Amino acid sequence: MTEVTKIATSLREAGYGPGHRVALVLGNRPEYFWHFLALNSLGACAVPLNPDYLAHEFSYALRQADVCLVIVAGESTCTVRAANTGCSSPIPLIDLDEEGGQFPPAPPCGPDEAFVSDRIALIIYTSGTTSRPKGCLISNWSCLEAGRSYVGIGGLLTLAPERERLYVPLPTFHMNATVLAFNAMLLQRGCLISTDRFRASTWWQEVRDSQATGVHYLGLIPPVLLKAPPSASEGAPTVKFGLGAGVDPSLHEAFEKRFGFPLVEVWGMTETSRIIANAHEPRYLDTRAFGRPVAPWEVLVADEYGNPANVDEAGEMLVRCAGSDPRDGFFSGYVNDDEATELAWAGGWFHTGDIVRRGPDGMLYFVERRKNIIRRSGENIAAAEVEEAIIDHPSVAGVVVLAVADDLRGEEVLACVIAAPGVPADENTADIIIEICRGRLASHKLPGWIQFISQIPLTATQKVRKDELLVNFNPEAVNVHDKRHLKSKRKSNAIRAVLR
Repeated sequence: MTEVTKIATSLREAGYGPGHRVALVLGNRPEYFWHFLALNSLGACAVPLNPDYLAHEFSYALRQADVCLVIVAGESTCTVRAANTGCSSPIPLIDLDEEGGQFPPAPPCGPDEAFVSDRIALIIYTSGTTSRPKGCLISNWSCLEAGRSYVGIGGLLTLAPERERLYVPLPTFHMNATVLAFNAMLLQRGCLISTDRFRASTWWQEVRDSQATGVHYLGLIPPVLLKAPPSASEGAPTVKFGLGAGVDPSLHEAFEKRFGFPLVEVWGMTETSRIIANAHEPRYLDTRAFGRPVAPWEVLVADEYGNPANVDEAGEMLVRCAGSDPRDGFFSGYVNDDEATELAWAGGWFHTGDIVRRGPDGMLYFVERRKNIIRRSGENIAAAEVEEAIIDHPSVAGVVVLAVADDLRGEEVLACVIAAPGVPADENTADIIIEICRGRLASHKLPGWIQFISQIPLTATQKVRKDELLVNFNPEAVNVHDKRHLKSKRKSNAIRAVLR
């Protein structure tokens, strides 16, 4: 704590405290945690930002969060300076890679602002895969409840005091690392192992060298590790569990058998802090089960009219805290957007935007993000179901399924496919993929378009940049092969394949 105390002393002497918001553009360096804890000890608010932001993205976040100081280091420094220069009132900036930097005097804060802000620990920005990111106000109480939620799960996620070492290859500006994992390790007096980012080539070596007892993952990590050729250096005997979300059901059991530890699927959002986890048997590995809610969670699976859905009927997942305050432990609201905050809490429930179903035994199963439901000719199609039908075929290295506008059907199914090494990205491969789908999907769920891509664009939190894929999809400018009108035995289910 020597470094934290030293930083806190310097910040206090410069006048920083309740009501001040300080941006941290430090990536996963140790200095990030030192400055976060120092600011928190003074009642100031940390605003961790993605170091990979472009200048206009930095400019937006700095203005929207009303930041009064930027602490930066590394390769993003030049981009932050460029964004700052473009602001009408440049914000003081400290570069930790430059020696002798002193914190500038803090601007004054009014008493009302100080009173409201002294309980806010963080402003965390959502990923913004399809629109501008929202800034979520995360209180100290919300941080504490997130840690308690993790520690209290038990089962396969039992955390022993003073023994756990969590390997988290996820960014510190993300809820997973800074709020969930960090606070769980503070409560249990454990160790948080933070690497700069996921790399398949170094994953197992880093996990073994750090003697991790648990690892965190996102949905794209397990398939990448599974696709790698078997090696004597894979696996880690100290790991008891993996915690994450989005593992493909067809790969779940194969991963556990090959690498020797369970992948515990969980559900949570930046706004909710707490998580639901599938940490107790039976876990139903061939499904998208993510657990049963436990106190203080209350979950309502609502149909399109807001009424409780039937058992095994898909509906939007609404959540709240039991008791007199349904928002207890949740985020405190969106920055400068009261309208969006109240809309998210319509009817006294937080609307997650996730489509789920509840089984007879109370198990919750993820179906899809509401905005990832494709409405084709009046039929609802879950993008995840189409992805599952395609992903495990040897000719496919990766796939993302999206909705694209269609004049006749309203929306059409677009499958963006990475062909496996040595597999040509051509019409014949598109035919193979459709035949795969035909054996696994109802006819109305078959892709209408197949677009071959070289890589899946991702945010720093490993979420798919759907906006980039949609921008690059331009049927008028590419070679379109339309089979819908060909006379063949497949004419009723024929497709159009976009070859890039």
